[in-house]
Amino acid sequence: QIQLVESGGGLVQPGGSLRLSCAVSENVFSINTMTWYRQTPGTQREWVASRVSGGATNYADSVKGRFAISRDNDANTVYLQMNNLKPEDTAVYLCQVTLSKHSGSRPTTYWGQGTQVTVSS
Repeated sequence: QIQLVESGGGLVQPGGSLRLSCAVSENVFSINTMTWYRQTPGTQREWVASRVSGGATNYADSVKGRFAISRDNDANTVYLQMNNLKPEDTAVYLCQVTLSKHSGSRPTTYWGQGTQVTVSS
């Protein structure tokens, strides 16, 4: 069973940086899209950033210029580098990956377990 294992969350002061990781638990045929979302209690899940297989990236306006999504192909891992963090970035961050396990298999979407990011002085 494929799992997404997240790490890297924590407590950071405003203006600080964190790097989140999301690793696919086994080798797969292809990864189509890797996306980060975030959610705070009582709110809807918010899209943060996406990276497609060709390398194109997109960001929510609220994080553009501060966050960067990248991928380590060899490690089947996606990262979210977060710089100049603000208190409003506080949330549980979740990764989502759409992949094909084998050649010809139907793309399937998986979710990570979430990692807490708290920005506070």
